[in-house]
Amino acid sequence: MSKQQSNSKSKPKRTRRSFTDEFKIEAVKMVTEQGFKAAEVARSLDVNENLIHRWKAKFSQPESDTENEELKQLREEVKRLRMERDILKKATAFFAREN
Repeated sequence: MSKQQSNSKSKPKRTRRSFTDEFKIEAVKMVTEQGFKAAEVARSLDVNENLIHRWKAKFSQPESDTENEELKQLREEVKRLRMERDILKKATAFFAREN
């Protein structure tokens, strides 16, 4: 059998496709925001599941330092406000017993 004959029986080569960043971001949103599994998204978009995972890693942005700092401050404020609330509850109960 010649090379030409064996090549004609093999599967046709799939052409390499390229995707826009918008397409990739929408695919990632389907996983991260809409709750679909990567495999489901890959099947529906006719792409390899590994691509979905790679796009997710590429386009998922880690929290910035300013967001982390703000989160820390907000947690401290919540803690302080809870303490104030608890003190006021105890004071209210104390003064209610005196009367």
